[in-house]
Amino acid sequence: MRPDDPRLPTSPGFWRSPLRGTWFTSVLGLVLLVGITVLFVTGLVSYAAYNPDLAPVNDQTPDKGVLGFYLFSWPTNPYWLYRVTQGLHVTLGIALIPVLLAKLWSVVPKLFTLPPARSVAHALERVSLLLLVGGGLFEFTTGVLNVQLDYVFPGSFYPLHFYGAWVFFAAFVAHAALKTPTALRAVRERRRHRDEGELETPRPDAPTVSRRGALWFVGGASLLLLVTTAGQSIGGVWRRTALLAPHGGADPGSGPNGFQINKTAAYAGIDASETGNEAWRLVVTGRDGRTVRLSRAELLRMPQYSAALPIACVEGWSTADQWWRGVRLRDLAALVGYDTVPPDVLVESLQRHGAFRRGALRANQVADPRSLLALQVNGEDLSPDHGYPARVIVPAAPGVLNTKWVARMTFGDL
Repeated sequence: MRPDDPRLPTSPGFWRSPLRGTWFTSVLGLVLLVGITVLFVTGLVSYAAYNPDLAPVNDQTPDKGVLGFYLFSWPTNPYWLYRVTQGLHVTLGIALIPVLLAKLWSVVPKLFTLPPARSVAHALERVSLLLLVGGGLFEFTTGVLNVQLDYVFPGSFYPLHFYGAWVFFAAFVAHAALKTPTALRAVRERRRHRDEGELETPRPDAPTVSRRGALWFVGGASLLLLVTTAGQSIGGVWRRTALLAPHGGADPGSGPNGFQINKTAAYAGIDASETGNEAWRLVVTGRDGRTVRLSRAELLRMPQYSAALPIACVEGWSTADQWWRGVRLRDLAALVGYDTVPPDVLVESLQRHGAFRRGALRANQVADPRSLLALQVNGEDLSPDHGYPARVIVPAAPGVLNTKWVARMTFGDL
C-alpha cells in the first residue's frame, strides 16, 4: 500500500472526523497552557514543602542537581497552605484529564505524518511532540495512581513523578513557544483554518455534533471529575461528594478520632506491646548528646498546649481542623539544651516500613508555638491509627512529616 492510501493512518483521508481543526485544537491547547502551568508550579510548591534539602530522609529525589534550585524553607503560615496548594494540584490534575485526552485525540494525525522529518527544525518539533505526549500521559497516569493509592508502577512515586515532570514541562514549554501564537490567532479570529492537511480531513464524515458541542462535552466531563474529587480536599459535608477519591465518602468511624487516616497502625507494623505505658518511652537527644527518656505520663505532666490544625497529604486529601493537645516541640528542645532558639529536629517512628518512617523538620517549624508532640485529639487520647502514644503535628506541613508513633527526636543541625 502507498502511504497516502486512505486505509492507512499515514493518509490525511484516514482521519475523517469533522471535529478536528485548528480552532478546536487551539481552544483545548490554551486551556492546557494555563492548567498545566498551574500544575507545574503547585507541584514545585509541593516538593518544596518537604524541605528536601534539609536532610536526606526528606529527599526522595537523589541527584536532583540544578533541578532543586528553587528550594526554600517551608513556612508555617498560613497553617492551611499545603492543604490548599496540594488540593489544587491534585484536583486540577484530575479535572484536566478529559481536556488532555481530547487534545491528544485532536492532534493524533500529526503522529503519523510522513515523512517523519522534513527538516532539522521539523525533526526537533516531532521529538518534542513525542516527549510532550509521552510525558503528559506518564505524569497524569502516575499522578492518578498515586491519588488512588495504587502503586503498580516500578520504583518510588516521588522520583518518577519529579523527573517526569521536568521532562514533560520542558517539552511543553518548547511546544507552547511554537504553537501559542497560532492558537491565539485561531481563537481570536474564530474561523476554521486548514493546518497543511494535518488536522482537518479532506474527506470529512457527516457531523453528528458541532465543535462547540464537543467542547461543552469535554468541559462537562471535567466538571464531573471536579465535583466527584474536590470534596476530599474541601472536607466537611463535601467529602461525601468525592466518589472517585479513596478518602471521599463519610469519615471513618465516629467520635473524636473519627477522621481520615492514610496508614493504619496494623499496616505500619505497630505492635501494641511497644506502645503500652510500661514499654514506651520517648527518647529526646540534643546539645552535646544530652538525652532524656520520657514516659507518656511524664509528657502529660509537662505544660500542655492546644492547636487547631488539619492534616493534608500529597494525595490531595485533607481533614478539617482538629483540636490537638500536647507538648510544644520547642519545649522538648529546651529539655536537651536549646533554651533560646530551637534547632532542626529529626523525628523517628516505631513504624516498621515506609519511605517516611523518619522525617526532618526545620527550626522555624520547631519554633512555631502550634507545633506539638500531640498526645490527644479533640479531647481524647490518640487512637492507635492516629499515632498513639504520641505524634507530631505541625502547621502547613505535609501529612507524612506529621510523624505518627514517635519513638525518638534528635534536635540539632541536620
